[in-house]
Amino acid sequence: MTTRLPPHEHAVLARLADAGDTRKFAELAGDCGLDQALVSAATTALAERGWITVEETSRTEAILTDAGRVASEKGTPERQLLLLLDLEVKVPMSEVHQVAAAKGFDGKSAVQWVFRKKWAEKRKPDNGGPDELRLTHAGEEALLGASPDEVALGRVARGEIAYLEDLEADGIEVPALIQGLRSRKDLLKLKTRTLRSAAITEDGRAAVEAGVEAAEEVSALTPELIASGRWRDVTFKKFDVTLPAEKVRAGKEHPLARTMRETREAFLAMGFEEASSEGVESGFWDFDALFQPQDHPAREMQDTFYLERPATLPLPADEALIDRVRRTHEDGGDTGSKGWGYKWSREKATQAILRTHTTATTIRALAEDPNPPRKIFTIGKVFRRETVSYKHLAEFMQIDGIVVDEKANLTSLKGTLTEFYRHLGFDKVKFKPSFFPYTEPSAEVFIYSEKHQDWIEVCGSGIFRPEVTEPLGCKVPVLAWGGGLERIALLQYEASHIKALYDDDIDWLREVPLCR
Repeated sequence: MTTRLPPHEHAVLARLADAGDTRKFAELAGDCGLDQALVSAATTALAERGWITVEETSRTEAILTDAGRVASEKGTPERQLLLLLDLEVKVPMSEVHQVAAAKGFDGKSAVQWVFRKKWAEKRKPDNGGPDELRLTHAGEEALLGASPDEVALGRVARGEIAYLEDLEADGIEVPALIQGLRSRKDLLKLKTRTLRSAAITEDGRAAVEAGVEAAEEVSALTPELIASGRWRDVTFKKFDVTLPAEKVRAGKEHPLARTMRETREAFLAMGFEEASSEGVESGFWDFDALFQPQDHPAREMQDTFYLERPATLPLPADEALIDRVRRTHEDGGDTGSKGWGYKWSREKATQAILRTHTTATTIRALAEDPNPPRKIFTIGKVFRRETVSYKHLAEFMQIDGIVVDEKANLTSLKGTLTEFYRHLGFDKVKFKPSFFPYTEPSAEVFIYSEKHQDWIEVCGSGIFRPEVTEPLGCKVPVLAWGGGLERIALLQYEASHIKALYDDDIDWLREVPLCR
């Protein structure tokens, strides 16, 4: 009974039957007029039938480097140094590299190999002075002809040798010669290649004698095939869905941008409004409005970036607001506080800085409309003179939020933040009492990382002190929190260093999963 095979399988089997011996895949591809990928697929299918055998051998391909091509034309570096020594008899060791550079060859490689081949040695002149490089007896003999490795290098250059294992040499062991060439990384680039060859088996010959013909191969059943009845005569191509496929490098959202989008969506879903402001801020909104004293360490040059141009920014147009903030700092004003007990400076309040936190944005929004109920969030860039570490940068993104409500309390703060982090995929959230200058009570917020099997601090939170809210005209409790956006992204994408979110590591960006 005649066996019908796909065209490429039939062509390979017929060629092996005619050849009667082992054929390399490259030869089969040329003989059959097929791509090597089709030859590989055909031999795999035929081997599964038991009609052919496939043999694999490992070979080391030798490819000349740029220096190797020069060496094949002008001689190896050690050969050029050998000829130089023959002409000049001696060369001071301290001048070998300069002489080699002047002659246009690699002095370091030349010295290494004349010593290794024992063509030269270092000698002390009879009259003293610096050491000299002198020819040895082996070097004088080497002048009579090329060494085996030089001969082999020439054959590689002429295309007579493709693989080191095909080398033949007279008077020297081939393994030793191959090892010598392997060490010439300056002249040769070596690649391990797997060569495949195939031969027909007795079962394969029997199948050919019984009758084998090429059948039309199709990859899909079409209406035309059904209508014409040709589907009975064609062979349907088989697809192995377990084979590795080419990776699709589709465009996708940057991990940090995605975390920012998810953060914004979480707040909006919870009924928050978004606020924004400029990255350059005055000391008034960044520090003074938050009841941070003007002699606080955070306001020193080593912690905050101050601008040279412009050096100052105007204060708010509302002089009554400025006066309430001033009085709160000096003696507590109408807040019931004692204040800080110093004379407040307008000059310090006008200093232009790169904002140190996005709380300056939410404070501005609160001052514009202090009436409840309000829920405000912001995402923006902040700047601090931080020591760069795996989780700190001097420039990073921060999330801030406030809730203005008559019934706001610590319980509602915990509930709000727990729901927010749940939106971002973190189900375990806990709070730890802490201290922050402008909130009381205050708490640090932690989320549980399954990867680290530990609790990770992600933001600070609390209820604004009256010294913050009352000068702005707000008479009700205000919940507040702030934390780094990158900290959340690091945990979401299991990155080991915050710089991974900003480096152009294309491999990492490609592998970051879209689903978590």
